[in-house]
Amino acid sequence: MAKQQQRQYCSFCGRPDTEVGMLIAGINGYICNECAEQAHEIAREGMRGKKGGKADDLNMSELPKPQDIKTFLDQYVIGQDDAKRYLSVSVYNHYKRLLQQDKADDVEIEKSNIIIVGSTGTGKTLLARTIAKLLKVPFTIVDATVLTEAGYVGEDIESILTRLLQVADYDVKAAERGIVFIDEIDKIARKGDNPSITRDVSGEGVQQGLLKLLEGSVVNVPPQGGRKHPDQKMIPVDTKNILFICGGAFDGIERKIAQRLNTHVVGYGSVQNTLRIDKENMMQYISPQDLKSFGLIPEIIGRMPVLTYLNPLSREALQSILTEPKNAIVKQYMKLFEMDGVELTFAPEVYEYIVDKAIEFKLGARGLRSIVEGIMMDAMFDIPTRGDKKFEVTLDYARSQMEKSNLSRLQAGE
Repeated sequence: MAKQQQRQYCSFCGRPDTEVGMLIAGINGYICNECAEQAHEIAREGMRGKKGGKADDLNMSELPKPQDIKTFLDQYVIGQDDAKRYLSVSVYNHYKRLLQQDKADDVEIEKSNIIIVGSTGTGKTLLARTIAKLLKVPFTIVDATVLTEAGYVGEDIESILTRLLQVADYDVKAAERGIVFIDEIDKIARKGDNPSITRDVSGEGVQQGLLKLLEGSVVNVPPQGGRKHPDQKMIPVDTKNILFICGGAFDGIERKIAQRLNTHVVGYGSVQNTLRIDKENMMQYISPQDLKSFGLIPEIIGRMPVLTYLNPLSREALQSILTEPKNAIVKQYMKLFEMDGVELTFAPEVYEYIVDKAIEFKLGARGLRSIVEGIMMDAMFDIPTRGDKKFEVTLDYARSQMEKSNLSRLQAGE
């Protein structure tokens, strides 16, 4: 009888504690786990579109201006001013285009998809991730390397929009105004100009499948992803207002650019032309013709009218990347040591040594982390146990650690 008196009931559905998984106590009542989940769903539905950066709330006075967007990018990404300007203007125009859609106007603004070309480690993906922090519309980054033509092993092209839907909490209207960054676009280049008896299912086949997404059409999207859930109900998504930004390293495209610029021919006239060409940074001369020579089909190139490039990183840029941005590599390691109560410092000449190694290994900014990780590995292993309060990385220590690490074999193996 005493047990009957102690029984507690959910104040919402009235079920006793014996019939629910969990009962959460409040000041004057209780709520079971199932009612709590339902309340969460109701609250999320009610708040959807009211805040959280949905496109419906956009107005001209609140839009980040191109210079504001670039200033924000400058805090995290060193250099690359040309690419930042292109991205800032494109994103701002995308916002204005969304605002114009709701007004009766004879002039319809078409979207300008972007393609960014730059060698590995120059900051293509970092630019995309950074700009995502600022945006008021759903944004997602997808990888083109896993995509295959429909019916083959791999992800379907529609899975790009599945990711966007997930970011938008399956709000189709919000997803239809989002931005998608497709990384490694160069990995789906046509494998060769000669016809083959086998299908190019991860190259030209994917490019042809992307055409309808880039141009704008209603696509049936599986909400759970490709063929793993064959019985799921498809969600129609109109891609007309989705902005696509594509990035790729296009390794070896410099040779295509050089051939087009005729830098290797003989004769007095050609010598005069080559003197005006910066052979250290051939990427700045890139044109749509070079993308076609690399293996992108003309239809894809035509649907990405804005073409920009990332400069190769100079010694000064690499040293700035190491120490200056908000999330600089050195600051990350200082934070890791600070969490153990250790003050980590680097001798100034260590920075120069790390940059020298990064240039030697030709890995760009991505190589900086590998080198710092190789230098710091033993210290990160020993110091938490030893309980030191201070630790300084000297040039001699950095050199000795690099000689011990596997990274020192990178150059020897080339």
